[in-house]
Amino acid sequence: MVELIIAAVIILFVLVTLAKSVQIVPQAYAGIVERLGKYNRTMNPGLNLMVPFIERLRPLLDMREQVVSFPPQPVITQDNLVVSIDTVIYFQVTNPKDATYEIANYIQGVEQLTVTTLRNVVGGMDLEKTLTSREEINGALRGVLDEATGKWGIRVNRVELKAIDPPHSIQDSMEKQMRADRDKRAAILTAEGFKQSQILTAEGERQAAILRAEGEARAAILRAEGEAKAILQVFEAIHEGNPDQKLLSYQYLQMLPEIAKGDANKVWIVPSELGKALEGLGSVVGRLKGPDGAGPTTSSTP
Repeated sequence: MVELIIAAVIILFVLVTLAKSVQIVPQAYAGIVERLGKYNRTMNPGLNLMVPFIERLRPLLDMREQVVSFPPQPVITQDNLVVSIDTVIYFQVTNPKDATYEIANYIQGVEQLTVTTLRNVVGGMDLEKTLTSREEINGALRGVLDEATGKWGIRVNRVELKAIDPPHSIQDSMEKQMRADRDKRAAILTAEGFKQSQILTAEGERQAAILRAEGEARAAILRAEGEAKAILQVFEAIHEGNPDQKLLSYQYLQMLPEIAKGDANKVWIVPSELGKALEGLGSVVGRLKGPDGAGPTTSSTP
């Protein structure tokens, strides 16, 4: 019975020894092996052998890129306003040995370094620049973190600011300012539109007045040319007919009613030549009617 117990203990010891001497490291992980408490080697992914009870495998390290979101941190800007900034860090372990022995907890170290660097960077900016300089803040954080975490066996790939939240009073003031700016831009656009409309209307009226004036002037010119041609034709016809003074006086008497028809013709002047013409015309009419008014007189030959 004692021999069976001893054999069972030996078999169990052998199994435990074999289990401890064989280690399988998954892909994208690395293991630190310590021999008698001192760093010995780094296990790569795959099957690895160890000396049991002499060598010890520390917790495996994830070699993939990791994303860590830190809680919002209060930061004071240059103009003494407290803003809450939420950050996200993208980093990767590049040296398992340094990540194990150079710092106790590299995630906590990255967090605290991010907070202090963020306060230094944002502390030199006012609120407006802080809200509009995300890329500048990200670049400054990444440069400081990458330089500081290099000796920890960590490479910081990216730093992103998820949110920058100013105080509620400042948010209300910013919303009112934005609303006022939008109203101002709308009023300016409305005024510009009304101004442009007035300018176009005035320009149209000016062009229309010019065109009307040009049309009236052209019409007056054409009327004057027509009247001038008519007068010229009448003048030529009169000269061709060679009228005497009596005929002209008779035509003038016919035109007198037409001259008197106008409303503005209240007073009109009879030329002195008209009296002589009328005298000649009266003698002609008298000879045509005769002494008794019955008809024209005829002269008898002796």
